Amino acid sequence: MWNWLRLIKDSVSEKTIGQMRMQFWKKAVEDIYCDNPPHQPVAIELWKAVKRHNLTKRWLMKIIDEREKNLDDKAYRNIQELENYAENTQSSLLYLTLEILGIKDLHADHAASHIGKAQGIVTCLRATPYHGSRRRVYLPMDICMLHGVSQEDFLRRKQDKNVRDVIYDIASQAHVHLKHVSLEDYLKKIQQVDFDIFHPSLQQKNTLLPLSLYIQSWRKRY
Repeated sequence: MWNWLRLIKDSVSEKTIGQMRMQFWKKAVEDIYCDNPPHQPVAIELWKAVKRHNLTKRWLMKIIDEREKNLDDKAYRNIQELENYAENTQSSLLYLTLEILGIKDLHADHAASHIGKAQGIVTCLRATPYHGSRRRVYLPMDICMLHGVSQEDFLRRKQDKNVRDVIYDIASQAHVHLKHVSLEDYLKKIQQVDFDIFHPSLQQKNTLLPLSLYIQSWRKRY
């Protein structure tokens, strides 16, 4: 379901169509918790997972509601708005993951909240070149205004110091939440290229990430 919701925004030409798809998933979740899932492969698998792991309905609905609000296609007004979006999507998904793993621990929930927020910020940064190619900019407006940077500066792929300062401030907020290896890897890379969000190296995947994750886990650094 996560992937379906994630792709809706970019796969529809009209907001109304996106809202209709979101409504389908809202009703699907309601029906799943009434033991009457729709005859749709993803919904049936989700119903099985809900039954098997007793998943909390609230986290699923938060993800859908936040994705639906995001159909408005507007930039985040401030960093807090971006963090709220990340909490209701990325963190909610992590809460569900903890439930699937059978982990009921306040410390784990607290970590999941921070990881989700940091992941959301990093995802916003990573996607900036892609969004720019589609004439869209979602970076927090308050930080852009603070440094005198307009959306047009990002659309033109400017690399002035004030543009890099915007990226620095946003990346620093991710650092505030946590240093998690898969996110820290990107944050280190962006620092190495002096916060040039359009640098080609930032578009390359880290093929050694799985090994790095394993090593960090073995060292119990999570």
